Amino acid sequence: MYKPLADEIRPRSLDDVVGQRHILGPGGLLRRIVESGQIPNMIFYGPSGTGKTTVARIIAERTNRSLRKLNATTAGIADIKRIIDELDTLLTPGGVLLYLDEIQYFNKKQQQSLLEFIEDGRITLIASTTENPYFTVFNAILSRSTVFEFKLVDARDTESAVLRAVDFMNARRGAPLVLEDGVVKRIASACGGDVRKAINAVELLFSTAGESGTITLEDALAVSQRSAMRYDRDGDEHFDCVSALMKSLRGSDPDAAVHYLARLLEAGDLIGACRRILCSASEDIGLAYPLAVPIVKACVDSALQLGLPEARLPLSEACILLATAPKSNSACVAIDRAQADLRAGKGHGFPRELQNVHADGAGFEREQGYLYPHDFPGHWVKQQYLPDDLKNARYYEFSDNKTEQAAKRYWEEIKKEWTSG
Repeated sequence: MYKPLADEIRPRSLDDVVGQRHILGPGGLLRRIVESGQIPNMIFYGPSGTGKTTVARIIAERTNRSLRKLNATTAGIADIKRIIDELDTLLTPGGVLLYLDEIQYFNKKQQQSLLEFIEDGRITLIASTTENPYFTVFNAILSRSTVFEFKLVDARDTESAVLRAVDFMNARRGAPLVLEDGVVKRIASACGGDVRKAINAVELLFSTAGESGTITLEDALAVSQRSAMRYDRDGDEHFDCVSALMKSLRGSDPDAAVHYLARLLEAGDLIGACRRILCSASEDIGLAYPLAVPIVKACVDSALQLGLPEARLPLSEACILLATAPKSNSACVAIDRAQADLRAGKGHGFPRELQNVHADGAGFEREQGYLYPHDFPGHWVKQQYLPDDLKNARYYEFSDNKTEQAAKRYWEEIKKEWTSG
């Protein structure tokens, strides 16, 4: 029966696991836990192909517990009950180590069905997830588990896994293949930190080599094309990417902004890119360059009408404009302050001067006292606009950019003339 190469050469010891030095290197916390033999409930969080399943298997082999594996994408309550029924029997004399892959796909009831047994120690849970566990794993499980983050494996570490896969395939083949210069580096760098993807590429190259005797760089380029792309429109990769785009625009780095835009567009997420760009125009550029809003809106409209791939052109223009524009978040701060007061229960009623003159109804009309600003010099007159309990509130502060400072000087002059007059 066919067995994937990545499974055939899966590491059997922690020393053979590539990457993850922060937790598995000498003195790393997870390594010390494994070596102690006292295995707590753990959650492994990180992208696919970074060693989560491999480390869980190594841990299981080091304990005297019976290993049971479930994948939450296909398992259900019935599968959990079958494991529970085995507890305290000859089938599981030392208890159960349950490796639950993709725990984020278990609902609350399914996760909670494990609580009693991980609480009393009859089940030791090692769960893995590619999504942030603090969002996808329920608190009752989190509070009983230690979270370890597995990070993308860098290209240098991945090269050792690629070479190991090449050696294994050559040994099995009998007549070794020759790799052109650059093949190993290309596969390692193009896998996007996913070791499994790199090993799969090696397997594919060997299976298609035929009798040529050589694996060419051209074939390696074809196999690894676009393979470094990681993106899940509903997962962490999406939110990390749109967050990075927004922060690059805010940080005035046009190169980074275009990079993250490219990642979104390569994944086909045109809407996600457009929403962040539109938001940045008001949130981060704001009143420092108010024309950014209509310009960016025009770019976004053009992008949506053009569709991909041409949409990249107006969106790139918008990103570079926003990243290089002067910045002001004064409008954002102002509305945040106003909403904070409302949520604190402040802001009741309206000054009489601002009320609808017809609101009182027939026979109950009062003098409104509203002063029409256009009847006064400079089109301004001192008048209360905020409710009585907020009449001295200040939400908006002029920022230090040229546009807002000009507006500040204008109004200071108008108000000074009115007061002195």
